[in-house]
Amino acid sequence: MERIVELLPELTVALGQTLLMIAVAIPAAVALGIPLGVWLFTHAPGGISPSPRAHRLVSGLVNVFRSFPFLILLIAIIPFTRLVVGTTVGTAAAIVPLTVNAIPYFARLVEQNMTQLGGGAVEAASAMGATRGQIIRNVLLVDARPALIGSITITMVSFISFSAMVGLVGGGGIGDFAIRYGYYRYETEVMAVAILAMLLLVTAVQFVGGRLVRRTDKRLA
Repeated sequence: MERIVELLPELTVALGQTLLMIAVAIPAAVALGIPLGVWLFTHAPGGISPSPRAHRLVSGLVNVFRSFPFLILLIAIIPFTRLVVGTTVGTAAAIVPLTVNAIPYFARLVEQNMTQLGGGAVEAASAMGATRGQIIRNVLLVDARPALIGSITITMVSFISFSAMVGLVGGGGIGDFAIRYGYYRYETEVMAVAILAMLLLVTAVQFVGGRLVRRTDKRLA
């Protein structure tokens, strides 16, 4: 217990680094992933503005980046990371691969959210003369809001786990803390505390996300 108290300042810093990674990567994924996901939905065969060739190309690129094992991606884009932030170690460097991986991951979830809405509301809006932009803003994004919040929650939980991996390459955060003390120094209680901190963080995200979904879902009102 004394050892844990002694390391509490370092644990606090590590937790702050993890929160910083998520606080940058997830908003970036949402800001870029929603337009990309909407594009994938609207330009798919049978969509509002079908464009099969362009859709196949963009969808293929999304699949490549989304399915790339994160640890391999982390190493593969080291030159890009260095170009963007000027270093390949530390929290700032860890944010780059997290964001690159999170954008296509979230975009695919957005596309699925749109697909699950069905075509009834879109057809009704089209029949009333709504433009493509109006359909996207006032129908698709509004009706998909609970699902989008759920997808943001899923993405955050997944990338909290991914953020622990960057500790393997000196990226900071809870993962780095657990590796330095719990793995290299065989301090089991320190490892247990790091795991507990991650579990509490994930639980908090799940709780808040679930509450927001229930508040915004008209079917549960």
